[in-house]
Amino acid sequence: MARRRWLAIRVELLSGRGESLRHPPGRVMLAAPQHTLGELAEAIDVAFARWDHAHLHQFELADGRRYMLGGSEFEPEVLDSSDVTLRSLGLAEGAGFEYVFDLGDDWAHRCLVQATNADPETEYGVVPDRPVPIWGWGTIPDQYGRITDDDDD
Repeated sequence: MARRRWLAIRVELLSGRGESLRHPPGRVMLAAPQHTLGELAEAIDVAFARWDHAHLHQFELADGRRYMLGGSEFEPEVLDSSDVTLRSLGLAEGAGFEYVFDLGDDWAHRCLVQATNADPETEYGVVPDRPVPIWGWGTIPDQYGRITDDDDD
């Protein structure tokens, strides 16, 4: 994968399970232009400590384009996120979009392209084969709101 052409994307978790987060945790993700939105979604979910990945996700760009895992049989304009590369979106520095994990609990993330010329060897140490987090902050809530390992809520 090409060096010095990767995207650095700031991702902040704004809300989920009906609650807005007072101090949104965040991660800066590093992704190559040839990575898909589906691969970015998986990396975001891992970076935000999600362990149950059996949920749909959706990206919505500022211009209204939407991408969902598997697409949508009810909305043909919603494309499959696993077929769409970051390159094909034409994301420029400063571009913003939304990512939602689990369309029931609606874990909403604000995403902002911070750079389009990041060097993965400089930022991460090696050239990874998938998107990866390179910076992070904040407290990440459990995806089901659990506080202890025996909490069934």
